[in-house]
Amino acid sequence: MQYYSTNKQSPKVDFKEATIQGQPPDKGLYFPEKIPAFANELLSNIRKWSNQAIAFQIIKPYVGNAIPPVVLDRIISETISFDFPLVDVDENISCLELFHGPTLAFKDVGARFMSRCLGYFVKGMKKQVTVLVATSGDTGGAVANGFLDVEGVNVFILYPSGKVSKTQELQLTTNGKNIKSLEVTGSFDDCQQLVKQAFADPELTRQLFLTSANSINVARWLPQQFYYAFALKQWKHKSPPVVAVPSGNFGNLCAGLLAFRSGLPIKHFIAACNANDAVPHYFQTGKYEPKQAIATLSNAMDVGNPSNFIRILELFNHELKKLQSMITSYSISDETTKQVIKQVYANNSYLLDPHGAVGYISLREYLRDHPDEKGFFLGTAHPVKFHDAIEPLIQEDINLPLSIEQLKGKEKNTIKMSADFSALKEILMRN
Repeated sequence: MQYYSTNKQSPKVDFKEATIQGQPPDKGLYFPEKIPAFANELLSNIRKWSNQAIAFQIIKPYVGNAIPPVVLDRIISETISFDFPLVDVDENISCLELFHGPTLAFKDVGARFMSRCLGYFVKGMKKQVTVLVATSGDTGGAVANGFLDVEGVNVFILYPSGKVSKTQELQLTTNGKNIKSLEVTGSFDDCQQLVKQAFADPELTRQLFLTSANSINVARWLPQQFYYAFALKQWKHKSPPVVAVPSGNFGNLCAGLLAFRSGLPIKHFIAACNANDAVPHYFQTGKYEPKQAIATLSNAMDVGNPSNFIRILELFNHELKKLQSMITSYSISDETTKQVIKQVYANNSYLLDPHGAVGYISLREYLRDHPDEKGFFLGTAHPVKFHDAIEPLIQEDINLPLSIEQLKGKEKNTIKMSADFSALKEILMRN
């Protein structure tokens, strides 16, 4: 498998080079040269396959010969060593719970897969790899956990000060060792822009071996296809599901669309957004206009200029009508999100986190106009990660899982910086 740049100005590379480089020299995103079809045997008998066998079949064509099969199988085993249950919320809507991993967020899968791939690739290299990642919340904790103690890799996590939950902040700032947290005065978009500037700086790229652990990296993005297959394995209804994906940087939705293109039976996708509505606006008007990010309750989706949307456009040949035939997009307010968290907990005894709530609301909205359909939304983070916001709504304490309980009493350790590239460059050169 070869990967080309969406800007079409860089040489094609294999999976190893795409993973190590993170981003092509022309500042596009790597995209697979062809989309493999899933085996008929997998699609027709998916309930009989183990999750590990499903994941191996999905990812193997994308990895190609870059990793030996026995090593890839071990990486997958370590990546998905927890549950992915599809849980009924009401008679028409289920939740694919993706928050049973070590940091209680869906990004555990991509971060664990990428860290292990990169760890394999850098063995024997003389130069250390510097991983840069911008986070709006959950990516930071997942990357910190996934890369902790990976030999030959230093990680710098940039996050917007005051714009992540307390639990998220502790998860990404208390690891130490090879994980360094940069607390940026600004928004997630500022953090993401700083990472892009670092990759474009000739002096930095000459002195440091840089790569990215954001979902722009193919090793973070591609394994997210696993979720959709694991859900279909548990799907009880005859007709294919409508799938609502809480969307910020749009890597997760793009992975689902890739799985659909490979043959996975999905009826329709919903891009569920909060007040950051650049994509819903595009679907309504045909004009794609990135905006300044707005802070919301569902903070991991506070992205005004989503990087991975270009991959979705690439997948549909930049044709709006094709996109609209397969994807519907909604923008959900914080007020509606709060109301529905209370309502669903009271009526269905199911506790939504703010991101899952945006997915649930969007799916419910769509199903009102399509009453014969059923679907599921992706539960992208455990509600406990947002207990400060949720507990006043339901007027109950949320039981803390052990991984969160262990964060109590820990102190964050960060390097504070302005949203200025010269500040980031100085930190990277010094460390």
